[in-house]
Amino acid sequence: MSDFILAASPAIEPNPLIMVPFAVLLLCIAFLPFVLKHHWERHYHLVALFLAAIVTAYYLFGIRQPERILREGSDYIRFMALVGSLFVVAGGIHVQIRGEATPFFNSVFLFLGTIAGNILGTTGASILFIRPWIRANKYRYTGLHTAFFISLVSNLGGGLTPMGPPLFLGYLKGVPFWWMIQHCWVAWSIALLGLLLIFYLVDRHNFRRAPAVVREEETAARKIDIEGSRNILFLAIILGALFIERPSFLREAIMLAAAAGSYFATPKRVHAANEFSFAPAKEVGWLFLGIFLTMVPVLDHMQLHARDLAIDTPAKFYWITGALSAVLDNAPTYLTFLANALGRAGLSIEDPAAVQEFLSSGKAEMAAISMSAVLFGAATYIGNSPNFMIKAIAEQHKVHTPSFVGFVLKFSLPILLPVLFLLCWLTLRG
Repeated sequence: MSDFILAASPAIEPNPLIMVPFAVLLLCIAFLPFVLKHHWERHYHLVALFLAAIVTAYYLFGIRQPERILREGSDYIRFMALVGSLFVVAGGIHVQIRGEATPFFNSVFLFLGTIAGNILGTTGASILFIRPWIRANKYRYTGLHTAFFISLVSNLGGGLTPMGPPLFLGYLKGVPFWWMIQHCWVAWSIALLGLLLIFYLVDRHNFRRAPAVVREEETAARKIDIEGSRNILFLAIILGALFIERPSFLREAIMLAAAAGSYFATPKRVHAANEFSFAPAKEVGWLFLGIFLTMVPVLDHMQLHARDLAIDTPAKFYWITGALSAVLDNAPTYLTFLANALGRAGLSIEDPAAVQEFLSSGKAEMAAISMSAVLFGAATYIGNSPNFMIKAIAEQHKVHTPSFVGFVLKFSLPILLPVLFLLCWLTLRG
């Protein structure tokens, strides 16, 4: 559970207009990278800062509630310390795969990448595994290779532990580290096995379409090289630091120290092989600064008006949280509906004791919100922050990458949606 530097304070009824910056920021994140790509890449940090400044000024000077801003600011520091340190450590590990791209090997690769996402975080695992994935499959790479990688490694890989968005935001609010493993492992396993089985069948068809001579040549030699294994030590330090609660920010200091140690201890050739850059971490940092601060009035409103929305079953939480996670960023969507669920029980998301109390009576709702935010984040490129990075890296390597609409029509609707229905029918029908 997160260590809080401020006592929990009750939600304050915000002016409805002050929630507009949050909506504007999410719409900008969703559409401007496609509509005004170059302008967005140059000015996204200014957009995030401007919108965050509006909400911050309202809480500091308008209703004189600085505690709410300070609380979210401290949670932002904790969030970025974890995401940033895992990003740096993963960038110091280089995996090189030559010659092995059979459907069975690819399925095992995706399985291991998904497991790694629960250890390295989805951002770290995505950065670590995407380039070996592309190289191993380059002679028959299709858009579905990108789509399944995003779904499994970049999203489902963050479904059992709070090692990245969105579940780390719940951890900061008081959800125990092991809660998802204890209560959602069955649902998570169903989703994993379902997607892997579909991938295997699709990839086997793709594999058989390649000429026999090419298949034999490309899969004859088997070689896997891993450089930067010393970073496993730094990874262990970061994982251990997660469980430190006091004093305030000691955990984050240890994480950042481990990241610095990893960066300077990693040979430059490894960073070069990984094409390592701080640009993705910088983008996540600026955008989530805006998200954390503009989200404050939304959380207050959802808590105070929870019963007005008539979201009163786990299935409703599952589909509504998921639908919005697919078209907006799944991290703030997850936190918004968690606040709503707590508000329906008369509890505050800013009180760790209240979150613990809710978990004892609202287990089904919590599972529905968590699993849907994780899974639906893979439905579009805008559902989760690592999705954009994977698309950019795939395009950089000049392999086939689905368009925004193509991703939805060829993967999300025919492949992911049936798995989501199955998961709801089997495990979340409360």
